[in-house]
Amino acid sequence: MFVEFTIGDVTQRMRWIPPGYFTMGSLEDEPGRYDDEGPQHKVTIHSGFWLADTPCTQALWQAVMGQNPSRFQTPDRPVETVSFEDVQEFFKQTEALSPGLQLFLPSEAQWEYACRADTTTAIYTGEIQIYGKNNAPVLDPIAWYGGNSGKDFDLENGRGSSSWLEKQYPHIRAGTRRVRLKGPNPWGLYDMLGNVWEWCTDHWHDSYIGAPADGQVWVNPNDARRILRGGSWHYYARNVRAAYRFKRESTNRDAFSGFRCARVL
Repeated sequence: MFVEFTIGDVTQRMRWIPPGYFTMGSLEDEPGRYDDEGPQHKVTIHSGFWLADTPCTQALWQAVMGQNPSRFQTPDRPVETVSFEDVQEFFKQTEALSPGLQLFLPSEAQWEYACRADTTTAIYTGEIQIYGKNNAPVLDPIAWYGGNSGKDFDLENGRGSSSWLEKQYPHIRAGTRRVRLKGPNPWGLYDMLGNVWEWCTDHWHDSYIGAPADGQVWVNPNDARRILRGGSWHYYARNVRAAYRFKRESTNRDAFSGFRCARVL
């Protein structure tokens, strides 16, 4: 099930994420696992929500904000070089242009629940086998990561990647790629893994000890850093898993980070 909203001449499709429950985090023997992905715990998502089927594109950002901060500029590539705070301003502007739209960033739990889409493995197509830092062939059909993001790269300003270790494919420069070029997850969401990191609303915590069991935003008054999920075109294979967690200051901008819009029913 999907709905769409349009701003200017840009239309964004959103997929319905039904209520349900899942096990958040990774097993201790999952290849590539980090300790901050545990302990595993049950989370119940009591209310369904809408989630954009792609990361926010440069075309949509341009339609709302009137400018494009991205390094790798193509309308249907994900917008990047946007901070958490920039995204909040984007949501204010979308509300001014389309009152009642009420977009927001998902919580970390909502993001992982949507990414997994009723699957329980490291990635939504199955288990992951990692053969080198940038070499996990099972990622190739679904994600742009350090192993394939430079294969046949089409922009001159790609980041030099000749020195990247153990790549799945040889390449000399890399960057973001157009959305929807890789396969979606079972709920119709593209680029949930790889391409760009996606900001979430939660503050950073070093583990899931004390994490909310209802999927709500987890606030940390002792750490202002925000969560990013999904891995990116620039990162190792082990970082492109449903359970992997990353953090940055809310003012951080880089060519690896973007976001995905959510909306309540």
